[in-house]
Amino acid sequence: MVAVGVLAGLSLLSLLTYGYLAWDSLGLGPGETEATRTGLREEPGPGSPSSQPHIIFILADDQGFRDVGYHGSEIRTPTLDKLAAEGVKLENYYVQPMCTPSRSQFITGKYQIHTGLQHSIIRPTQPNCLPLDNVTLPQKLKEVGYSTHMVGKWHLGFYRRECMPTQRGFDTFFGSLLGSGDYYTHFKCDSPGICGYDLYENNNAAWDHDNGIYSTQMYTQKVQHILASHNPRKPMFLYIAYQAVHSPLQAPGKYFEHYRSINNINRRRYAAMLACLDEAIGNVTLALKKYGYYENSIIIYSSDNGGQPMAGGSNWPLRGSKGTYWEGGIRAVGFVHSPLLKNKGSVCKELVHITDWFPTLITLAEGQIDEDIQLDGYDIWETISEGRRSPRVDILHNIDPIYTKAKNGSWAAGYGIWNTAIQSAIRVNHWKLLTGNPGYSDWVPPQAFSNAGPNRWHNERVSWSAGKTVWLFNITADPYERVDLSARHPDVVKQLLRRLSQFNKTAVPVRYPPKDPRSNPKLNGGVWGPWFKEDEKKKKSDKSKGANKQKKNKNKKKAN
Repeated sequence: MVAVGVLAGLSLLSLLTYGYLAWDSLGLGPGETEATRTGLREEPGPGSPSSQPHIIFILADDQGFRDVGYHGSEIRTPTLDKLAAEGVKLENYYVQPMCTPSRSQFITGKYQIHTGLQHSIIRPTQPNCLPLDNVTLPQKLKEVGYSTHMVGKWHLGFYRRECMPTQRGFDTFFGSLLGSGDYYTHFKCDSPGICGYDLYENNNAAWDHDNGIYSTQMYTQKVQHILASHNPRKPMFLYIAYQAVHSPLQAPGKYFEHYRSINNINRRRYAAMLACLDEAIGNVTLALKKYGYYENSIIIYSSDNGGQPMAGGSNWPLRGSKGTYWEGGIRAVGFVHSPLLKNKGSVCKELVHITDWFPTLITLAEGQIDEDIQLDGYDIWETISEGRRSPRVDILHNIDPIYTKAKNGSWAAGYGIWNTAIQSAIRVNHWKLLTGNPGYSDWVPPQAFSNAGPNRWHNERVSWSAGKTVWLFNITADPYERVDLSARHPDVVKQLLRRLSQFNKTAVPVRYPPKDPRSNPKLNGGVWGPWFKEDEKKKKSDKSKGANKQKKNKNKKKAN
């Protein structure tokens, strides 16, 4: 603990002095780590190091496309900039527009239409979770000897114990089950009077670990503890799903120091949160080096969706925001950093989607993908590491048959191929098609955050003819979605509508049940957690049926 404290102090001093984490200043020789030099860690057990790489997947929450230093942000992110510059930046990388969809597709390698989670997110009071018949990434990695650990935000459902992270492939879990909550108290209210505590260690509320520590720092400390106690000769999968920079907008006071000049209070708080997150990722990287993991590790960084301008996030110059199928909602910050990369310091502009991590990481881990698993992801390691062409040529962004708010949508507008009232979006090569109501569609430039607003008068407002329900863009030539080509290229529109129809034929029914009053934390000791149990009446009826069968059998024996 003393050594960790000294290291944290050095890290903070470096940040204050130089504005970035000077990793190379530790004075380590080639192939040498701080831990091996000073003897701070126990020596690994016998046997040669595993050829299977350590996999560290870091997922940020609601980070906008512009909100990283190398995309021109005024918010300093020296750690992310350094890691990305020394790795491979993913500049044609797509996720889903909201929390649950991105997380479900990452962990299964499947589109939402193939898991039943096409609509919205999993709400705290819904008896819903990632369907149990879906094999998860940690389950596949455990098959080939990986130790699997998750720290951070789950948001894939918890109404039954079988839905919990430790039942879905993780050896350990420390974090929150819901989509958001207070960063210090870890309480969350879903609606007035429906409030509860949301911090877990494995399958139980983590009351003993709650010391009022800011969640970004608390999760980082947990990651450091995991790395310190694990044998680096054995492969590890570490999934770190930070709560930041999702609302509520909270951050420790010291991180506001560089952002006093930002007048917009939401943007200022958001900047402080992102600065803390950047420092946390630097500390995780230092721990990987200190405990002997780094040289055989693959670090993947991703945001789960676009930023929310009303909560301080910026996606400029992209259109739209979190919760929409415009590029600002689904095009994400992402990079890979690893000593194992062949083309370090490069930029990948090939098409990559969050579903691709499932087959890519299983293949890197020397695992097997079952033939009966119908994946939507592709193995894109050679694309990233060697600069080869991506095997992916299309992305189904989603088909949501419940969201039909486009009142003027019709089969006629879809040429008899597709009902354009349905919210959907698809990318095929350079073309992107949207139908229905894609969501908030403004461009929000940086000056929109210059006052106390944000003031929507600064936004570039969108005007189109009333009743429009189909849009077509050449995303390669027009990544900011400024020129709608649907009227100019009706044949392309028809082709993409047919592709949507083909995808829709493979969709499973939507899982979006009504809320269950039994989910109220007041009925569960004040804690959000599994509540679903077999109905007591059903249990009693089953028992009575069993008793009746036993009586009948006894009577038959007596008669015989």
